[in-house]
Amino acid sequence: MRVALLDDYQGVALQYLARMQPDDRLDFESFTDHLDALVERLRPYEAVVAMRERTAFDRAVLERLPNLRLLVTTGARNAAIDDVACAELGIVLCGTGGSLASTAELTWALLLAAARHLPTELGNVRAGGWMSTVGTDLHGATLGLAGLGRIGALVARVGRAFDMDVIAWSQHLTAERCAEVGVTLVDKAQLFERADFLSVHLVLSDRTRGLIGAAELAAMKPTAWLINTSRGPICDERALAEACRTGTIAGAALDAYGTEPLPLDDPFRTLPNVLASPHIGYVSQDVYGIFYRDIAEDCRAYLDGAPVRVITPT
Repeated sequence: MRVALLDDYQGVALQYLARMQPDDRLDFESFTDHLDALVERLRPYEAVVAMRERTAFDRAVLERLPNLRLLVTTGARNAAIDDVACAELGIVLCGTGGSLASTAELTWALLLAAARHLPTELGNVRAGGWMSTVGTDLHGATLGLAGLGRIGALVARVGRAFDMDVIAWSQHLTAERCAEVGVTLVDKAQLFERADFLSVHLVLSDRTRGLIGAAELAAMKPTAWLINTSRGPICDERALAEACRTGTIAGAALDAYGTEPLPLDDPFRTLPNVLASPHIGYVSQDVYGIFYRDIAEDCRAYLDGAPVRVITPT
């Protein structure tokens, strides 16, 4: 079975798969670029592996891939894949395991880099200069969490270790959940008004799309930073760019965007108070090890007539 591995930007997919138990029935082929002519290049393949939401598979695309029988996504779900269309077209949709810690760790890497102006100061040293900024202390500052799921709870734990005042809000968050994690429940207005660092940990849905808009950003302190390692469209990206450009907020540290890869002319690439990483929250050795182990298992199970980790339509 020919298996296409999509969006292997770092060119490491085949290296990881080589560490797994090889199966000579599987012919893995890696694409290191983002496919524009998607259908034409994937038409011969019976199986395709999607790396998170880097490539979308809507009904229109799936209907034009008559040979596709198995679609594997890294992670347990993928909002960019039409799972209902997969089921109706007879395409087996499988997922993999993953890890929450890597995204929580990147959240703190971005937050700390923002607080201490690390990109600027590292650039100063590299250019032969010396210090030019004054950093912000985390001790005693307020960490606001939009969402207190599993990743949000991990981020909250680190905030408490820094002796931050950790507050949280989401539309259905309860005081009991906050008590479990050791944070303070606030309403939406308080979250934006009080946070010195506001970190987003919500699932993208119709309810959360555009949840953080111009009004919410205007309510934040001019010294506050917004950190988003969840999904870009939870924030109104145009409003966020404008808030950073005008100094409505101190800046933003981002790892997810509405369009990926980020367009070359996107303001997030050039605004001096935006730290933009290329959606690497899940890109770590341990997570990739889990991804590619489970990809190999899913493909072997499919050939053996016993798919594992099948994703059922929502």
